[in-house]
Amino acid sequence: MTGIRIVPAAPEHRADWDRLYAGYAAFYKVEQTPAMRETVWSWLMDPAHEVKGLVALDDAGRAVGLAHYRPYARPLRGGYGGFLDDLFVDPAMRGRRIADALIEAVAAIGRQRGWGVIRWITADDNYRGRGVYDRLATRTMWITYDKAL
Repeated sequence: MTGIRIVPAAPEHRADWDRLYAGYAAFYKVEQTPAMRETVWSWLMDPAHEVKGLVALDDAGRAVGLAHYRPYARPLRGGYGGFLDDLFVDPAMRGRRIADALIEAVAAIGRQRGWGVIRWITADDNYRGRGVYDRLATRTMWITYDKAL
């Protein structure tokens, strides 16, 4: 993982972030428009918004990975956790533990903020990602549901 730096998403990362986030949507087969990406980018650039973003920069300063996260209340525990909403690494850069570095950067932020856990979900068929996650975290027994509104 030589030369990879994890930094908060900033205006100069916009073009790379846009490419990466479009790749993330395509990976999960989610139709995403430039307007949708603009909304998310505006959240990331708004210091008051709960969603924050990190990017992984290569030696040339090019963003090759992203992570979006936010706090969430954990009423049963009487505390807070962090939710890792999105994690994506440029396919050409995979296998270099960039996802590990992004997850650890979110975990470090969570420790600083007193969160008790970092939680995320992934698709059942995301075998490569699940290999990373199984190495870094504990798979839970929870099943998620969505009710469309």
